[in-house]
Amino acid sequence: MQLRYQFRVYPTLGQRDCLARAFGCARVVYNDALAAREQARREGARHISDAELSKTLTEVKKTPERAWLCEVSSVVLQQALADLNTAYRNFFQSVTGKRKGARVGPPRFRSRRDNRQSIRFTRNARFTVTEGGELRLPKIGDVRVAWSRELPCEPSSVTVISDSAGRYFASFVVEVTGEALPEGVCEVGIDLGLRRFAVLSDGQAVASPRFLRRAERRLRKSQQALSRKEKGSSNRVRARFRVARAHATVADTRRDFAHKLSTAIIRENQAVYVEDLCVKGLARTGLAKSVHDAGWGMFTRMLEEKAARYGRYFAKVDRFFPSSQLCSECGVIDGKKPLSVRSWRCRCGVVHDRDVNAARNILAAGQAERRNACGARVRPVSVPALRVEAGTRRERRSALVGIPCL
Repeated sequence: MQLRYQFRVYPTLGQRDCLARAFGCARVVYNDALAAREQARREGARHISDAELSKTLTEVKKTPERAWLCEVSSVVLQQALADLNTAYRNFFQSVTGKRKGARVGPPRFRSRRDNRQSIRFTRNARFTVTEGGELRLPKIGDVRVAWSRELPCEPSSVTVISDSAGRYFASFVVEVTGEALPEGVCEVGIDLGLRRFAVLSDGQAVASPRFLRRAERRLRKSQQALSRKEKGSSNRVRARFRVARAHATVADTRRDFAHKLSTAIIRENQAVYVEDLCVKGLARTGLAKSVHDAGWGMFTRMLEEKAARYGRYFAKVDRFFPSSQLCSECGVIDGKKPLSVRSWRCRCGVVHDRDVNAARNILAAGQAERRNACGARVRPVSVPALRVEAGTRRERRSALVGIPCL
């Protein structure tokens, strides 16, 4: 599998000028190729192939108007054409239904005012890591890298990124084999929320960090200071960087929290089940800021990726599964409950914590679906039959998921 290792880099002032020049050249090549394809589409001409665009780029570099394209590595310009080809391929596959996930729009022109700029070097560019630990890039020089760990193997490509906060990063792509962890017996269901970020089926609760909420005062002051600066002034540029750095700190802290929590859960459990939440739909409600601050989508994606890497089982439970309405003891569906109800008493007399009960139901539903993949019969029985008044807890759960108790 392919992994990315990202490190902070510290280019000098001269190297920053070279990187800015490379960002601009790659952006111009991308926009010129996109304009050529759009013009061919409007005129009804045949599709322009990638080979034709690459040949045109070679000829354009010889003209006086685009002679400055020779000042950067040719690999950077070719990768810009490859990015455009990938954007078109993703768009066409999304339109025809061959691509899973959210709909992808057509490629758009890149702007010099974008907060994020990047260029990519492949092995053809002959970038290297020197013995002194610096990254040697063609026509840029040796860039100092803050190494936090060693690369597991020789990288196939490196992407140099400049973000809105004025920071530079080097993202290496490496090919690694799966690192299967020792097989365990624990399985866990996770219920994600806002008051408590995650509640596990074993009763463990993880408090919601609320990184954005805690930083709102500092962000508000920096944004107010930015609004008072005169447009086009140097003070406004510095104020913009202060706002960007404050937002970057919040994003980095949230990402670090999600990485540590997902790694701990994957290491301790053989199977992990979560609810397939509609984050985009929840982000359109009055809870939008809290939903975005929680970062559920990033956390579940990390769980899925690390489960595949370390040989664990990961599955999502249907978002319409009534995890908060179902009693995990007797199987009675007690109806919908407002978010203000954090605990409730079932007809069987058991008092449930809303989140713990939902996590246990997610675990049971995930286990049932996993057995279904192995060929067992797990079709749920009718609701009246779920009202089991007697029997052990194991027998009641077997009745809930439709599996005979062994």
